[in-house]
Amino acid sequence: MIRTGKMYKLRKAKKGMGKSRILITCAKGIAPYLKGELLQLGFPVLSESIAGITVEGTMDDTLRLNLLLRTGHRVLFLLKEFAARDADELYRSLSEIAWEEYIAEDGYVCVTSSVDNPSIRDSRYANVKCKDAIVDRINAQCGQRPDSGPDKDRAVVNLYWKDEECSVYFDTSGESLSRRGYRKIPMTAPMQETLAAAVIRASGWNGSSHFINPMCGSGTLAIEAAFIALNRAPGLLRNNYGFMHLKGFKESLWNELHAQAKREAKKALDCRIIATDISKEALEAAKKNAATAGVEHLIEFALCDYSETAVPDGGGIVILNPEYGERMGKIKELESVYKGIGDYFKQKCRGYTGYIFTGNLDLAKKVGLRAKRKMQFFNGGIECRLLEYELYEGSRKDKKTEML
Repeated sequence: MIRTGKMYKLRKAKKGMGKSRILITCAKGIAPYLKGELLQLGFPVLSESIAGITVEGTMDDTLRLNLLLRTGHRVLFLLKEFAARDADELYRSLSEIAWEEYIAEDGYVCVTSSVDNPSIRDSRYANVKCKDAIVDRINAQCGQRPDSGPDKDRAVVNLYWKDEECSVYFDTSGESLSRRGYRKIPMTAPMQETLAAAVIRASGWNGSSHFINPMCGSGTLAIEAAFIALNRAPGLLRNNYGFMHLKGFKESLWNELHAQAKREAKKALDCRIIATDISKEALEAAKKNAATAGVEHLIEFALCDYSETAVPDGGGIVILNPEYGERMGKIKELESVYKGIGDYFKQKCRGYTGYIFTGNLDLAKKVGLRAKRKMQFFNGGIECRLLEYELYEGSRKDKKTEML
């Protein structure tokens, strides 16, 4: 959790919740693309950090954010902020919140936290104190206490506690938004859905030109590209979010937003999306994932080496996510692969923009082309780069002549 902004008290309306800060978390390196999404959706950005963007809105707004955001991980609605020096003060302040208005006495609550307080050696202790305050308050008011545990599939409360400052949020997402619901077969070292969406947004591709994805693996890049090209909301497949388990959940509003998102999605593509892999197992997984996502018929899958991937006329982007290599022997083996990608770009992808997503810049030097841009991302704990290459129709000299 990233702390942003000044101390803020929730303005609570008589019926339901009023406006409050909403913190949308994301993976490191993705914040600029998340910010762009939020501005497009009409949310004014209050503050930003390396792993999150803060906006203002109502609990109703969190439904829309969970449905439409492609690059965010969690949508956290600020409930209250206060000061607490130790666990006892934390418990007392949390006990003052009318939890019975939000969580059913026969329901379930999960507490997550990020704690940096000198009186706390183990953040799990803070979780327990927070959970106790919630269920004790509900029990005192309703004569029954809800169940609690680690599962994030129902009501989720998030505690951020640094020094003496505490912020309490409802995690309206529950499970991370990266879990779209279509990746039934992830294969090894898959790219997270939210990272794939951010990488595509970084390229500027919007579905008006072709999308070529050799080395497609489990198909995440191609599937996210199809979603973007169709203007299809990434949250349509999911049927469970944290906000659904809070009192006052407006099911009719959710159904309306869901139906509207379906109406606004296109049925057909204005481009071709081609995804290939040399592994039959990977390609079958990609096809099954695409089928679950409802876009298998829109993606042209082929079993072949990356160098044999078809590149139709008309231009677009070619994007590869090759292995990074962790062992010296493997790195030596991959040197020829990266050199081959450079040859493929030069020989077959003229008129396109080429992209390589990699966590090994030494291997990227073997491509033999100068990258126009190097955009920083993180794939889990690995610092990566999205490298962009301009692939001219003719020689660079010819291109310059045309521009004169």
